[in-house]
Amino acid sequence: MGKRKVLNEDDLSDVKLPVANDVLGVAIKLLGFDRIMVKCQDGHDRLCRVRGKLKRRVWIRLGDIVLVSPWDFQSDTRGDIYWRYRKNQTEWLRSKGYLKI
Repeated sequence: MGKRKVLNEDDLSDVKLPVANDVLGVAIKLLGFDRIMVKCQDGHDRLCRVRGKLKRRVWIRLGDIVLVSPWDFQSDTRGDIYWRYRKNQTEWLRSKGYLKI
């Protein structure tokens, strides 16, 4: 199978926006396996895990903007990452006022 080859990121227009209690954040530390420390917009540092659907399909690096869904319990310290924004998508989020990090 291999990776998909993306020639131009401008073609990728589907952008997931935060709904309900979802929070935007920045990956600040990679902890191994599927765990990442994320600095969220609401001021909390959360230990997040990469959702199973994204685990081997999306690679997250330091400084990437991600969409975090806090857990029902331990919502201030834990969460799930279920979307990683690309460079052109983060610029679009900043222009629309969603991203204030």
